[in-house]
Amino acid sequence: MLAAAVLCSARLAGAQELNPRAYLITPVGTNVVNLGYSHLEGDLDLSGATPITDAHASADLTALGLYRGLDFFGRSANLLGGPAMEPQEFLKWQQHMLLGVSLKVVAPTGQYDPTALINLGTNRWSFKPEIGYSQRWDHWVLDAYAAVWFFTENPEFFSHNQYFAGTRSKTQSPVTAFEAHLSYDVRPRLWVSLDANFWSGGETSVNGVANPGTYQRNSRVGVTASIPISARNSIKLSYNDGAYIRYGGNYRSISASWQYGWVGWPQFH
Repeated sequence: MLAAAVLCSARLAGAQELNPRAYLITPVGTNVVNLGYSHLEGDLDLSGATPITDAHASADLTALGLYRGLDFFGRSANLLGGPAMEPQEFLKWQQHMLLGVSLKVVAPTGQYDPTALINLGTNRWSFKPEIGYSQRWDHWVLDAYAAVWFFTENPEFFSHNQYFAGTRSKTQSPVTAFEAHLSYDVRPRLWVSLDANFWSGGETSVNGVANPGTYQRNSRVGVTASIPISARNSIKLSYNDGAYIRYGGNYRSISASWQYGWVGWPQFH
């Protein structure tokens, strides 16, 4: 049960993200494969599902991702300061202010049993619209993001079991999230960032009855470093911890990822 709770908590920690340079642009046709590992250790966030307190656990997580830079009607998906450029144009370009938007969608994947109190899945959709700002001054880059998480209803929460024969629904109020990063370029592709965030909201309700104890008002701080290994390979290391915790999010995270990037489509001849 604790292992399931850890994985569920880690997957739902969207408001707790610390992701520097998320809105910096790349040339059209840029491809990046990312293989990451994270170790999380600290208190569990059971979202008010049980009266358990002072639960502690650790988890090791891996993730695989693929990124590709696109030309989106002449833009790089940024609203301001981010034109879509070929590699030759990008080499001559100097960043000043960038303003972009994004939408993150989390589908109701993962194993879910409505008769069980704790599950790997959440049986709901989550949506995160976000606006991001990035400003460069020579070697310094300042990033700031503002977002809101919205959640659909879980129509079958801990239902059809020996404790409750009928159906119970669970809802969660929106979570407002803010994130800021100040990074410094030591040299091209080698940079270090100081990271911080703050989020509030997320009160849960079962059958319309709110649980005020699940309202979150928290902050995390950390540091991130990106280190080039070769022309196409780099590694990124990060560490963050809870700074101010009212409910949930009181854990330490250590992450390492390997990135391999190239421009254009793979050549098989």
